[in-house]
Amino acid sequence: MKIETTSVILKKSFLLFMMLVLFSGCNGKFPGADARKFPDDPALRVKKNLEEGRGFKVNDVFSNKQRSGTFDFANSNELWRASLDVIDFMPLSSVNYSGGIIITDWYSTNENQNESIKISIRFLTNEIRSDALNIKIFTRKCELNLNNCTFTETNKVLVSELTKEILKKAALYKQKGEKKKDEN
Repeated sequence: MKIETTSVILKKSFLLFMMLVLFSGCNGKFPGADARKFPDDPALRVKKNLEEGRGFKVNDVFSNKQRSGTFDFANSNELWRASLDVIDFMPLSSVNYSGGIIITDWYSTNENQNESIKISIRFLTNEIRSDALNIKIFTRKCELNLNNCTFTETNKVLVSELTKEILKKAALYKQKGEKKKDEN
């Protein structure tokens, strides 16, 4: 009869524990183990996997075709670039491309230090259209060195002018981008 050492017993217990944890997380089945969900023909399985983005073809790696894994970054989003260009004179407090929001810091001119504005631009879509942006402009009026400040959301006239300016600039960027594509 063989007597097991404490370290061997601990190793086996740990291995058993890890297996139980693994199987309890997936109800005793591995994900995707149901063969009824997959076509019998291997060519159809490959096609389905490629459509769902689960695999790749070696030929696709060396080709210049766009695939579903291509991401548009901030420099290719005309609306994003136009918004940053229109408010480039203001200091930025928070900019999050993936969250779709730009928030400026409080800005005031040298003429009136007691009054400042803050702009918040939220992107609702990447398409260049009038309802793509949710812009809020806040005004802060203070007395004596930022004491006794009042905060108000400004009128819709300034918001509509800012929206119109951003949309015009974004349309120009899009037009320039399409011309570059046509030239290539």
